[in-house]
Amino acid sequence: MQIRQAGSQPSVRAPAEYFTGTVRIDPLFPAIDPSRVAGNHVTFEPGVRTSNGDQQ
Repeated sequence: MQIRQAGSQPSVRAPAEYFTGTVRIDPLFPAIDPSRVAGNHVTFEPGVRTSNGDQQ
């Protein structure tokens, strides 16, 4: 696990195919091989919903 200072990685906007409205993703820690686990802090603006679409 790599520990990074808060705010050292840019926020990204969540993909519209998964959410309605504005959702911001702030990375906490990346997946480092061989791990596939990563951590993110997700901020939902008022009225945001997750998608009910077909997700695989």
